[in-house]
Amino acid sequence: MTNSVYNTFSEYLINRYGEKTYKLPVALTVSCPNRDGSCGIDGCTFCGEIGTGYENLPADMTVTEQIAVNKAHIVPKYKATKFIPYLQNFSNTYMPLEKFAAYLEEAAQAEGVVAVYIATRPDCIRDDYLQSMQDIAKKYRIDICVELGLQTVNYHTLDKINRGHSLAEFIDAILRVKKYGLQTCAHLILNLPWDTDRDAIEAAHIMSALQLDQVKLHALYIVKGTVMAEQYEKGELELIGRDEYQKRVILFLRHLSPNIVLQRVIGRAPAENTLFSNWSTGWFKIRDGIIRQMEEQGFKQGDCCDYLNGAALKKF
Repeated sequence: MTNSVYNTFSEYLINRYGEKTYKLPVALTVSCPNRDGSCGIDGCTFCGEIGTGYENLPADMTVTEQIAVNKAHIVPKYKATKFIPYLQNFSNTYMPLEKFAAYLEEAAQAEGVVAVYIATRPDCIRDDYLQSMQDIAKKYRIDICVELGLQTVNYHTLDKINRGHSLAEFIDAILRVKKYGLQTCAHLILNLPWDTDRDAIEAAHIMSALQLDQVKLHALYIVKGTVMAEQYEKGELELIGRDEYQKRVILFLRHLSPNIVLQRVIGRAPAENTLFSNWSTGWFKIRDGIIRQMEEQGFKQGDCCDYLNGAALKKF
């Protein structure tokens, strides 16, 4: 379905790099401070033992090997020439700086790489790591985007899902990343059981006020073997329906700055790993439903983004 209602990642990549560009997942031997006792031991209640890297190659392969294997699959099929290694699983800055910089430089120098995206937590951002990212970006003339898992702006929900950080750490991390001229992306789950439509709107407000570059939306997965799976099986969680999720995404998009790129509005997870995922519906059907509903109602990303820059002074 052609999308004319929100700022898509695919269009951004073509505009930025002149052609379709492909993200290549890369797994590192890394953990998370919310698992090893630094700020927690059980991890987020929704996070499985393998994190979110369902399509990742084994982490004991080198970065170079993983990029080569993924390119061998994509290049013949799509004639691709430009790539973005995505350091995806767990918290990819949660390691000694020298080790992190070596991984990052290995990814940056692979042929056809135009950017490297790094998934991590807000409490795993520090100035010396950011300085290293900036140096590598300049050395190899690539973009570097730091993707921060936030999930929700509601601090009560952050506590319930055992995130181990608050909204403040996220704001601090975004401001620091931007200071070094790197790109920013936030991960949000809009259908966490304790959140409301108002939380989705407030999330859009905060992303816009911080002038993020990108946002990635996920619907909640109930992954087998997690604390949340146990809560789900006991009937302790109340999940909104698919129509309500689509409505909530639309509210978020309408209040989000039109300058922010949407990496996605719905994610996906293998059925064999989950008790609940996307209302047993293909992710593309949910995405297309969001686009169709926005088109039918004349909505666009940012058409409610009228709250910044002294909005109360409009009459003067």
